Amino acid sequence: MADAGDDHSVRLRLYVAGEGPNSRQARENLRVICEAHLAGRHVIEVLDVFEEPERALDDGVYLTPQLLVLVLPPATPRTVVGNLSEREVVLRALGVSDGVA
Repeated sequence: MADAGDDHSVRLRLYVAGEGPNSRQARENLRVICEAHLAGRHVIEVLDVFEEPERALDDGVYLTPQLLVLVLPPATPRTVVGNLSEREVVLRALGVSDGVA
């Protein structure tokens, strides 16, 4: 993954609820999508709402799994809720077309 200070990296924050099946699937789906479309240009932060509930609430996360695509302020982060199996929805949130990153 890219260095957190890299201006060209896409910053992603994935909120999960423990190790349940949807949380595991969301992690795997995000990994596969990022390797295919953002290789070396992404930073993923995975947070468990059971361990950091206040942070989830601060980010407006009320459902999990939930992906936040962090963009420069003042823009609101783009979000995808679910296990990230709908590849086109995730790519759109990442600002990536299916063919080119």
